Amino acid sequence: MSADSLPKIVLKSRRAQPFYAHHPWVFAGAIQHVPASLTPGQEVLVVSQEGQAIARGLFNPDSQIQVRLYQWDKDSPLDADFWRQRLSSAIALRKQILPAEENAYGRLVFSEGDGLSGLTVDRFGDWLSVQFTSRALATRVDLISDLLMELLQPAGIWLRTEKGMTAAEGLTLTDGLLRGNGPPPPFTIQENGIQYQIDLVEGQKTGFYYDQRENRRAAARYLRGNVLDVCCYSGGFTLNALKHGRAEFVTAIDSSAAALQLARQNADLNGLSERCRFEQADALKFLEQASEKYDGIILDPPKFARTRGGLARAAKAYLKWNSLALSHLQPGGILVTCSCSGLISAGDFLEIVATAALESRRSVRILEQRGQAPDHPIASSCLENSYLKCLICAVE
Repeated sequence: MSADSLPKIVLKSRRAQPFYAHHPWVFAGAIQHVPASLTPGQEVLVVSQEGQAIARGLFNPDSQIQVRLYQWDKDSPLDADFWRQRLSSAIALRKQILPAEENAYGRLVFSEGDGLSGLTVDRFGDWLSVQFTSRALATRVDLISDLLMELLQPAGIWLRTEKGMTAAEGLTLTDGLLRGNGPPPPFTIQENGIQYQIDLVEGQKTGFYYDQRENRRAAARYLRGNVLDVCCYSGGFTLNALKHGRAEFVTAIDSSAAALQLARQNADLNGLSERCRFEQADALKFLEQASEKYDGIILDPPKFARTRGGLARAAKAYLKWNSLALSHLQPGGILVTCSCSGLISAGDFLEIVATAALESRRSVRILEQRGQAPDHPIASSCLENSYLKCLICAVE
């Protein structure tokens, strides 16, 4: 469809600059005029108040992000060739950056980081796990699925949904098989020379947290002695600390019985079960009630801030968790502390840890500041995609 025939979304005065700079999110507050009778997923042309064409995108009336932008060449439609090219580019980058022996395991598409706002694709050997966080893009679920089958020939594609995003976007998708055969019950993948059994159907998010790949290995270099892993999920930090570090024993806790079952299976699979213990517990209560001191503590909690309205509450939670962890560390211990709340900036998180150190009367030296793995690239035009923070700290 030519640009002239597309419905035009008109921006308010002095609100166009971020979109000329290729930021992909057009919030409702930046829009002056929306044509009548637009439907979710309809292709539109975003124009300045003066009528100058900026970019093509997809419309969603049910989201605060009313338009997601994808193409800044106004004469190039968002057709099958366009989506094929974007997916091909994302796949080619992973072949370049992922270790050859692990190329079948990783994040193939990272939403805005790959110019595909609202789409996440993880690869688990012969299966793909797909998640849509945009209702507008989800209207093309069949096209995206067909293109992934064409480009990758997987055994199957499984759709995962996230409750919070479903509500925010007006999504009506449900978990299930999109193409091919369903994934088997827990099957094995490899990362950092460690084998993991994962569950694509019931596991958290898309099935595995690839974003911590390098951080798990980096943290292991510093961890020794008796270690506590808080919110261990399927055992990633625990197993790396035991296999690649000097940890002698790890106590790993999580509130999810299903996650702990996977963690125990993973410890058995790698011959490490005698050097770790997995316990179901509320993480905060455990930290509040524990009396033991540790040589190393890993904090990898779930997202605390989902909206800007929850930022203050999230900051208080991170402060409390880190203060409690510091109180349980031996002098000379190592704190590995993480935040996956994108609304908490790297600077904010540094200040939180600094405040926790001050309140706990502990000397904290930051050894490494780390982020998400490279298969979670950050678009220079959308720095909000930089969500993961990981600090490795020496504590006296």
